[in-house]
Amino acid sequence: MKTAMIGTPAQMRDPNFTPPLAKTIPLGIQHVMAMFVANVTPAIIVAGAAGFGFGSNSPDFPQLLYMIQMSMLFAGIATLFQTIGFGAVGARLPIVQGTSFAFIPIMIPLVVGQGVAALPALFTGVFLGGLFHACLGFVIGRIRFALPPLVTGLVVLMIGLALVQVGIQYAAGGVPARGTESYGSLLNWSAALVVVFVTLGLKFYAHGMIAISAVLIGILAGYVFSIFTGILSIDSITSSWTNAAAFSLPAPFKYGFEFNIAAVVGFCLMAFVSAVETVGDVSGITKGGAGREATDKEIQGATFADGLGTAVAGAFGGLPNTSFSQNVGLIAMTGLMSRHVVTAGGIFLIICGLVPKVGAVIRTVPIQVLGGGVIVMFGMVVAAGISMLSDVHWNKRNMVIFAIALSVGLGLQLEPGAVQHLPDWLKVLATSGLLPAALISIVLNLVLPDPLEPEATEEISGGMAHTETAAE
Repeated sequence: MKTAMIGTPAQMRDPNFTPPLAKTIPLGIQHVMAMFVANVTPAIIVAGAAGFGFGSNSPDFPQLLYMIQMSMLFAGIATLFQTIGFGAVGARLPIVQGTSFAFIPIMIPLVVGQGVAALPALFTGVFLGGLFHACLGFVIGRIRFALPPLVTGLVVLMIGLALVQVGIQYAAGGVPARGTESYGSLLNWSAALVVVFVTLGLKFYAHGMIAISAVLIGILAGYVFSIFTGILSIDSITSSWTNAAAFSLPAPFKYGFEFNIAAVVGFCLMAFVSAVETVGDVSGITKGGAGREATDKEIQGATFADGLGTAVAGAFGGLPNTSFSQNVGLIAMTGLMSRHVVTAGGIFLIICGLVPKVGAVIRTVPIQVLGGGVIVMFGMVVAAGISMLSDVHWNKRNMVIFAIALSVGLGLQLEPGAVQHLPDWLKVLATSGLLPAALISIVLNLVLPDPLEPEATEEISGGMAHTETAAE
C-alpha cells in the first residue's frame, strides 16, 4: 500500500505520528498479512511432530486449533507490548511480534511422537524461558560482543537446515502418509508446486504489498487448486467453520505445569539468539524508517517486551515470540515509522485470536499446500543465514570455528544415535543440532586467538589457505 500524502517527511519518521484512522487500519493489517502465514506455521509443525497435526486422524487434532488461536492472540498482545509499552517494557517502535521459527529445532525433539502429553513440559519451558529472556534486557548491551555475525549467521543457517526436511515431507503428503501410495504422489507435489511457482512469480514480477505477501497469496492459490482437484472438499471447510466457536478466551496453563530440564535449558539458551535477532530488527527499523541508530533504551525495552511476550504466551498455550524481520523491510519500503499503525495490526491479530473460526479455516489448509509455502520460507531462512555470513571476514580462524561448529551440530542432528548414552534431557538438546553449533561457535569465538598462525590451519583448510594468503 502506498503511503503518499499520509504526512510530512518529519511525521513519516516519527514513531509517535498517528495517520488518519482510515489509513492506519489498512496499513496495520498490511503489516500483519506480511507475517500471517509464518506466525501460525510453527504451531502446525509442532503439532505435526507431536502426532496430532494435519493428516494424523488423532482425537487430539482439535488442540491444533487452540494452538493456532494462541499464535495469533499472543502475537497481537506481544506486538502491543512493543508499540504501546508500559514502564521499561517496550521499544515504543513499530515492531511486529510473532511466533519464532528459531525455537522449532528445540521444540521438535521435546514433543516428537508424544502427542498432547508433551505439551505441559513444552509450555512450561516457554514460560520460564520467556522470563529468562526478559531478564536479558538488563545485560543485552554487554553480551552482544559474544554474538558476532559468524555466530548469528551460523545459528540462522542451522535453523534453516534443521527445518528444510519439514517442507519436503509436507509437500509429499505429510509424515502420517509415509509408507502409503499417496506419499509423494504427483497430485500432492502439484499442489505444493503451485504455491512455489505463484510465490516466485509474485516475488519477482509484482511490486509493493503483493510482492511482500507473495507466500500468503501463493498458499491461497494452492488452496483454490486443492478444492478444484479434490484434495480439499467444500464439506470439510464448512464443517470446520460450523464446529468452531465464534468467540473463545484462552485458559491459563491449559495443559498444566511440568518442569523439564531439557525444555527449560533449551529455551533459555535460545533466548540469547532471539534477543540478538530482536536487537538487529530494532536497529534495522530505526535505520530504515528514521535514518538513525536505535537507542539503548529502545533496545532494552524491546528485549523486555520480547521476553514477557513469550512468557505470557507460554502461560496460555502459545509458542515463543520474537520480532518479525519481514516488518523491517516493509517499514523501509513504506517509509512510515508510526507505531500506532502497527498497534492497529496488533489489535487485528488479537481479534483473530479470540475468534476460533479464523483458526478453523487455517487448519483446513491441506498439508501439501502448506508444504509449498514452508519450502519457500525455510529456504529463505537458510539464505538469510548465508547472507549474514557474507559479512564475516573469512580468515583461517573463522573458517575453523565455522567448520567445527557446523560439523558437530549438523552431524548430531543427522545421527542422533551417536549420543544415545547421554541423559535424556541432554540428548534432546544435543540432537537439536542448533544448540551444539551455537555453543561451540560462541565458545571458540571467545577463546581462540585472532588471527591464528598460518601454519596452524594450513592442513585442515586445504587449498583455501593458499587462496586466502594470496588475497591478503
